[in-house]
Amino acid sequence: MKNIITFIVLAIGLNTYSQEKKTLEPKLENIAWIAGAWHGEAFGGITEEIWSEPSGGSMMATFKLIVDEKVQFYEIEVIREIEDSLILQLKHFRSDLKGWETKDETVDFPLREITENKVVFEGMTFEKVSSNEMNVYVDIKNENGTVETVKFNYKK
Repeated sequence: MKNIITFIVLAIGLNTYSQEKKTLEPKLENIAWIAGAWHGEAFGGITEEIWSEPSGGSMMATFKLIVDEKVQFYEIEVIREIEDSLILQLKHFRSDLKGWETKDETVDFPLREITENKVVFEGMTFEKVSSNEMNVYVDIKNENGTVETVKFNYKK
């Protein structure tokens, strides 16, 4: 009897693990849970990130950081279906809308994998905590060249 109970517990655990790690196709419909108006705190201020529903082969977002009631910077982000995969691209703007990147330059994050509750791009990961909460992890290179992963916790 003990062996049967152990087997059942292991089977349930492995089934749960395999569901979490099941890789999904690189389609926008598999990451539609990102869509919505998300709010959080980071960099000593308030963050806002608003993602559109998938349409036209892409999802689009705006981001802003407010510190001491002043906008520090904005971003425009897109996730596009391209060559049987997804890519996240963004551009940064100062509070006066002058771009950080040159006119034709974007910051690109190629897709690594999608699971039921996670989208992993090279340098940025979206993690679904619940239907009203997600974490975004962004790798940011410091002035000394080291990379720090910054966690943004968002709620709808």
